[in-house]
Amino acid sequence: MEKVLIVLLVALVAVAYAVPDPRGIFINLEDGELCMNSVQCKSKCCHRDTGLSLARCVPKASENSECSPKTLYGVYYKCPCERGLTCEVDMTIVGAITNTNFGVCHDVGRSKE
Repeated sequence: MEKVLIVLLVALVAVAYAVPDPRGIFINLEDGELCMNSVQCKSKCCHRDTGLSLARCVPKASENSECSPKTLYGVYYKCPCERGLTCEVDMTIVGAITNTNFGVCHDVGRSKE
């Protein structure tokens, strides 16, 4: 019985060392990989086109692009803005529930002319 346990333990250790980077399986996902929540993505944006489409990791919204403010759901129809930008949006209760509060990314540090 002890020999069987030792063989199983050795096999388990060998499998654990064979996985190149286990962090890339469920978290730290690259752009284009399937996701279920933005926490999984390196970019911190898990995006879907429609309610029936599969969600994938994508880059955050750049300046003058459509955006969404942070959401409780963790999946976006429009990604939040890149660091240093602000999503200027008119928030509504219905939009918060349906995840449709969209705005535009602006650099708040840049003076408006």
